[in-house]
Amino acid sequence: MVAGPVRDTPHPKRPHSDRDRLASLRLIRSRRVGPATWHRLIAEHGSAIAALEALPEIARKAGVDRYEPCPEGVVMAEMRAAAAIGARMLCHGEAGYPEALAEISDAPPVLWLRGRAELLARPMVALVGARNASSLGLRMARRLAESLSETGFVVASGLARGIDAEAHSGALAGGTVAVLAGGVDHVYPPENAPLMQRIAEEGCLLSEQPPGLEAQARHFPLRNRIISGLARALVVVEAASRSGSLITAKEAADQGREVFAVPGHPFDARAAGCNQLIREGATLVRSAADVIEAVGGQISGARSPSSGRPMSAHLAAHSVPGGTLPGPAPVRRPLREIAALHRLILDRLSPSPGAEDQLIRDLDVPAQEVLPQILQLELEGELRRQPGGLLSRG
Repeated sequence: MVAGPVRDTPHPKRPHSDRDRLASLRLIRSRRVGPATWHRLIAEHGSAIAALEALPEIARKAGVDRYEPCPEGVVMAEMRAAAAIGARMLCHGEAGYPEALAEISDAPPVLWLRGRAELLARPMVALVGARNASSLGLRMARRLAESLSETGFVVASGLARGIDAEAHSGALAGGTVAVLAGGVDHVYPPENAPLMQRIAEEGCLLSEQPPGLEAQARHFPLRNRIISGLARALVVVEAASRSGSLITAKEAADQGREVFAVPGHPFDARAAGCNQLIREGATLVRSAADVIEAVGGQISGARSPSSGRPMSAHLAAHSVPGGTLPGPAPVRRPLREIAALHRLILDRLSPSPGAEDQLIRDLDVPAQEVLPQILQLELEGELRRQPGGLLSRG
């Protein structure tokens, strides 16, 4: 699989009335509507208001009886909770929504923001890595963040302990964006509460989840795609061979982003993931200069790219476990067909793990159509991926 295509032009901005914004929030908070489905509904019906009105009939045709969209009172309560903490709502397609993030196929329909919204308009580099980082890894993360920030880049990360926290701290003076798995008022981990407060005041906190929501395991892959989607490049500083940072790196490759990795000693398990990324085509990073040289043409006064290279097709081929997808974007199916395919997938799974390739063969549906839906179900928590290419019900 080659790296996923990125739109050549920024996503068009369209005005959003209060009614449009309310409908957008109701639509994404409705059952069985994830980001990819939200975008398909908007494309098919022209607006969130029209899609919301059509949703019960679409669900009925898909075999879901007595379907009701998210009640207006629920989203009004969410908006009141956001107002109480000073959070601002950004809808996909409206002015202020991050242009780089708008390019990805499953861009969040709604974002909640606390802090400096203007940071989202500046070029970003994402910096992620191990939670149990070494002292050298922490020093490297801080130095990279400080140098990138001084050059004019905003540094995006996930506010996890370890590398993420050090990256935010190093970039705070110049600009940093923390993407949260829970609500923009939910502190995780607890020891990062002081840092989170400083970012709310001096940087930017961002989440697609409702305020007050406590982060759960299934929210972190969703958060990771936002971290990589915001940035034009992702740098990994220390990562185990099986870690969330590698998932973020492969997500970035699929989104068409540049991926960089800091090498480490072969005997250090915390360096295994970065060494693996470099072996598979990521650009080796010795200092921030390597990143700036590759992507610095995005900002005024930075050096033009000359030696940076994108992730190889080998790395991108692993972006969706279990197989490869062709370069062109997959054909978008109507919602009722997607729902039917989701039922077929889930009906063939059980709590006991089964082979993913056998599932695809049993479905007798082209792999390039099944794999994105497996990923969607995984992100929604409906199924779980197990070691060895196995899947089970969530």
